[in-house]
Amino acid sequence: MFSATRIAAALALSCAAIGAQAHSVWMKPSSTVLSKADWVTVDTAVSNDMFFFNHRPLGLEKLVITAPDGSTVEPKNAHKGELRSVFDLKPEQAGTYQLAIVNSGVMGSYKDAAGQMKRLRGSAEEIAKQIPADAKEVRVAESISRIETFVTMGKPSPLRLSGKGLELVPVTHPNDLVAGEEATFAFHVDGKPAADVEVVLVPDGKRYRDAVNEIKLKTDAQGHVKVKFPTAGMYWLDADVKDDKTSNPIAKERRLAYVATLEVLP
Repeated sequence: MFSATRIAAALALSCAAIGAQAHSVWMKPSSTVLSKADWVTVDTAVSNDMFFFNHRPLGLEKLVITAPDGSTVEPKNAHKGELRSVFDLKPEQAGTYQLAIVNSGVMGSYKDAAGQMKRLRGSAEEIAKQIPADAKEVRVAESISRIETFVTMGKPSPLRLSGKGLELVPVTHPNDLVAGEEATFAFHVDGKPAADVEVVLVPDGKRYRDAVNEIKLKTDAQGHVKVKFPTAGMYWLDADVKDDKTSNPIAKERRLAYVATLEVLP
């Protein structure tokens, strides 16, 4: 089974091999709720341990910051180091800023006449040209991954959805989470409720405890999940979906991944 983590990491690292990476990808803001305009620093990485820099930086080339009014805001002081990327944001508008890195692509593999596994790289058109007539066990999949977090200054505002791929649709706003109180999230695929999607939540600090303490949920017929966060802190959310609704006939499978960082307040 290919997890959302593997798909997102593979795309984020521009890796063409299906399931080639098994690391966690994430963005972690220094704060998600502000009472007035102030600076927020966001760390991003591909790591072995949640929220701990020990593998690779996450590329910021496809980072999009959407302000409450729908305008795009440029990140400040963006820097890519050896183990992490970092950027700053100063929310000036009241409402919720959406920070997202969306990757899409085609990944594949096949066995040649000698039985050797070959990887397919490039666009769907380029991949089609790379597959020889005598290829066996051809596997080509489309992938769309969304890595996201949210920062609110003042009162939370509604999120802007693309209607493409797997998205979180807040019933409870992601910047209005409190420990011990029940929150409800919905998940949509291409703008429609997605049932039976497994959602995993992992609290920060995994590196310093023996147990992962993950919370596993599954969406109902309306795409909803309910969760009562046991403690305050940062949480990593992961969900993924596989279907056959590809946009190119060369791909027989579509893999959708969603990852978010949420802050739960005391």
